[in-house]
Amino acid sequence: MALDLQEIAELAADLLGAPATLEDRDFHLVAYAAHGDTIDPVRMESILHRRATEAVRTRFERHGIARATGPVRIPADTSVGQLGRLCLPARWNNVTYGYLWLLDDQERITPAQAAQAMPLCERAGLVMARQARERDDLGYKVADLLSAQPDVRAQAANELAEADLGTPLAVAVLRTQTPEPLNPWLLPHSVLSTVWQGDHVLVLPAASPRPAVDRARRLLEERNTPVQAGLHTPCPTLDHVHEGWLRARVAARTAAPGEIRDWTSLGVLRLLRYAGDASLTQATRTPGIDRLLENQALTETARTYLDHAGNIQRTAKSLNIHRQTLYHRLRRIEELTDLALTDGQSRLTLHLALTLTPHLDQDARQATPT
Repeated sequence: MALDLQEIAELAADLLGAPATLEDRDFHLVAYAAHGDTIDPVRMESILHRRATEAVRTRFERHGIARATGPVRIPADTSVGQLGRLCLPARWNNVTYGYLWLLDDQERITPAQAAQAMPLCERAGLVMARQARERDDLGYKVADLLSAQPDVRAQAANELAEADLGTPLAVAVLRTQTPEPLNPWLLPHSVLSTVWQGDHVLVLPAASPRPAVDRARRLLEERNTPVQAGLHTPCPTLDHVHEGWLRARVAARTAAPGEIRDWTSLGVLRLLRYAGDASLTQATRTPGIDRLLENQALTETARTYLDHAGNIQRTAKSLNIHRQTLYHRLRRIEELTDLALTDGQSRLTLHLALTLTPHLDQDARQATPT
């Protein structure tokens, strides 16, 4: 009978009579099983955040677990509230793929009992080795789908067609300020992931992509980093994934931290996909608009006024100011920009500039058109 990793953790907990936690070699949580109510901060942190801290990893690796071929006893550390535990390496073909942890502060697990659990660890090592190889292989092919070279993309599409991913597909991009790890074990098997140009890219079934994308976003946020997420769907075939990635990347670029923004919701911000920042700056900005952008209050007033289609009452209410104050600000905006807010083309130019500017590269934003 083929066992999955959760079943292996549960069998180990029952066999050894202790709470069990299975982690990969990077200390990402893979599975866990309760046995009684024994817990300590290390186990709680791993379960809550799906990953052990770097301090815990460093402390445990000092005991030689990465090279161990058999059980390793980790003593208690009262300074951090850590209970004693037993580490059983999950290995396959002389390679460590993970660790099975048993809380055993009283050292009730005998060497003979630990030896009985080693075949379960070997099975876990085999399963993790297979999954790691499959995910790595598919991840490399997904990266090739995003290549700038058409022949590389075509070959990757042909190879991935054999994996029977199904279509249509969705593409998601998750952006973080630092390269935070994404735990693939906690994503559905139907989700393929890779890192490309500093972003996490997911390719997944288009039927209902948001739960999986939200899951990936929360996994990254658990590392205390803000995440911007963009989504494009559908991609009718694998050949469309490259364009889907470009659109999802724009959606992520315009998303607020913690938000998943869909390409279909971008409106005029789709221009970010089809023109460079410098070109968009030159097309929409004037010296007068640059003067306006130096005044935060007037900039916000102009943006709110235009977003409300020039409705005075709604704009004043949104800004929480008196109408006469709003009229005064609008006159100042016209003076600064040399644009008449009663003229449709002038309003369009100003609205485009105010909408696009927050999402343009800083160097392009500082380049005043001539």
